Amino acid sequence: MAPRMLAIYGKGGMGKSFFTSNLTARLTFDGFRVMQLGCDPKHDSCNTIFGGYSLPTLGEQWRMFKEAGKEDQLAVGDVIFRSELKPGYPIFGCELGGPEVGRGCGGQGISSGFKTLEGLGMSKWDLDFIVMDFLGDVVCGGFATPLARSLAEHVIIVVGHDRQSLYAANNIARAAQYFRSMGGSTHVLGLVVNRDDGSDTADLYAQAVGLPILARLPLSRKVRELADACKLSLEDAQFNAIFSDLAGRIARREIAPCADYTPLEYDEFLRVFGAAEPEGSPAPASATDLFGKNKTVSAIPTLTLTPIIPQVQVSDPVLLKVQRMIEAIGLHVTDLDRSDKEGITVTSGALEMRLGADEDMDSKVAFLSALRRSGQEFTFIDLRYADAPSYR
Repeated sequence: MAPRMLAIYGKGGMGKSFFTSNLTARLTFDGFRVMQLGCDPKHDSCNTIFGGYSLPTLGEQWRMFKEAGKEDQLAVGDVIFRSELKPGYPIFGCELGGPEVGRGCGGQGISSGFKTLEGLGMSKWDLDFIVMDFLGDVVCGGFATPLARSLAEHVIIVVGHDRQSLYAANNIARAAQYFRSMGGSTHVLGLVVNRDDGSDTADLYAQAVGLPILARLPLSRKVRELADACKLSLEDAQFNAIFSDLAGRIARREIAPCADYTPLEYDEFLRVFGAAEPEGSPAPASATDLFGKNKTVSAIPTLTLTPIIPQVQVSDPVLLKVQRMIEAIGLHVTDLDRSDKEGITVTSGALEMRLGADEDMDSKVAFLSALRRSGQEFTFIDLRYADAPSYR
């Protein structure tokens, strides 16, 4: 039986890794076999459950094997690690990682990481839960992978009482609803309020959108200091009780998934905070505003557009040709791979395209172009057999 997969989303800095680590630890202490999967380029999700260790990332390990020409030899033990929370209570961890700042797309690393884990048999691992810790204020397709490909069974969104975290939550809820309308099966369970200071802002948002609040984690200096020291908040009796209750309800499937919530439009969202968007449009700036009264403004020069540097750099002439063909029909290539088993696989954000062998590539790309012109949204297209394509 495949592991149950939960995705934890929320605005950066809201406490997702804190929440995820204590939830996975509590599930482990309750007797479940659990893996925590860090899905943020910062790769610090698992630090607490590993006692402060910073895990080697899947991306780093794969690149190391790739440079040695041994990527096919990458094994589970190279990217998945084990920690004993206490004797007899093992927990597993993996950090997908991502490129260094300014050197690539974090979403591409997420998409590639999931592909690698699937190749290592993730759906067949003897685990009860895989809990994914996701950055929630980024719109890149890679970060929507659990939603777009229905990898996650349920989503929990971590929020505070501030407008920024609730705005991110509204966008996450909208994305989940969109992918479900496209045939996806991932559902939102609800919100968790972190650093609850007794305000009611998150409650007002939850009521307006139709999502339940699953748990409230009080603002606590003691727990913050535990978290800063890479220690579990379960050492605090109040927090242990909160996580024990929530983990139990999740494990027993006592929390009904939400299907009838309604993400808020911008004006509706502002009303939650007692604000309103002004009528009309913002005032445009003038050239005088920017250049000053004594400055003369020359004619705007004609810009010479230069080609955008492709996000994926390949040297294989076959892959380079495929990349150019795919981008010529308006699909931006975020990942490109070729293996003896699967042939050529192209990723564009959350869309995965398996093209197989490089024969009949003109026909395959023509089929992709036709699908794109149809206006429909797809998350997976299989063209390995050109005479029998499939997609969803």
